[in-house]
Amino acid sequence: MLGLGACSSGADTASSESSNGTAGSGFPVTVEHVFGETEIDAAPERVATIQWANQDVALALGVVPVGMPAQTYGDDDGDGILPWTYEKLEELGGTDDLPVLFDEASALDFEAVADTAPDVILGGYGGFTEEDFETLSQIAPTVAYPDAPWGSTWREMAELDGAALGMADEADALIADVEQQIADAIAAEPALEGKTAMMGYFTPGDFSSIGYYSTDDARNKYLADFGFETPESLATLSEENEEFFGTVSAENADTFDDVDIMVVYGDETTLPGLQADPLLSQIPAVANGSVVVLDNNSPLAASVSPTVLSIPWALDEFVGKFADAAENAE
Repeated sequence: MLGLGACSSGADTASSESSNGTAGSGFPVTVEHVFGETEIDAAPERVATIQWANQDVALALGVVPVGMPAQTYGDDDGDGILPWTYEKLEELGGTDDLPVLFDEASALDFEAVADTAPDVILGGYGGFTEEDFETLSQIAPTVAYPDAPWGSTWREMAELDGAALGMADEADALIADVEQQIADAIAAEPALEGKTAMMGYFTPGDFSSIGYYSTDDARNKYLADFGFETPESLATLSEENEEFFGTVSAENADTFDDVDIMVVYGDETTLPGLQADPLLSQIPAVANGSVVVLDNNSPLAASVSPTVLSIPWALDEFVGKFADAAENAE
């Protein structure tokens, strides 16, 4: 940790101007999370974010981080920033002086985080360990996720990160606004209501198993926002599996007979391949063509792990795709 302390003294490596906007008032604040409590004594002026999408909460609340992770999945132009995040950065003052981008391809980059000299580290959505949390907390007060790794809903992420910025009320208002946008978008699609849906995956070129994400995973939680119900099959599998994902052998494809709509990553060959497979084609969602295929490694596929910025960006496209799948399931 001596190395991290030395790095943290180099505040000039990240522009002091990169944290635009002002955090809230009412400090100190205490934020509860999976690893206990974090107290933040004063309004942070330099905000760093780690892991998936926490920067979107800060940006949506008008605060530009001094550092945030480079996004690799779904980054279609190679700049390390997803399109809805980039649009918000432009709105808040341009992109000539972007936040430092942390390389988290293999692990958290503690030294890079420390080098931005943050006053607070936002991690309301993530999967880092308690050991990681303790290391980060030696750099700056750190907020972790509420319960299961990678299980925070977009609401919980906004609440935790917003509280750390002293902007709990503003975060609540932001959540309410996004909820209203969702409600307005699905109001004209009654076919969505009451359908069962699950987020899954298939290994490219290998249909020997069906991958699923558990009910603890934020992607499946997001589907409920569109009026979908959780299939009993997925609920049972999730109870039996401590991980946030798992697989079922294709020989047991009938496990998912109660799934009306499947949402998976893939490409234009995915659904034809599933329908041509003698086992997987027996799944009702596959047989009916009620499979929503998200082009793998696209921004849309990335946005199925939702944030307060990505939801409005992708909402109309998702509603259209889900409505088509729901009609096929009739």
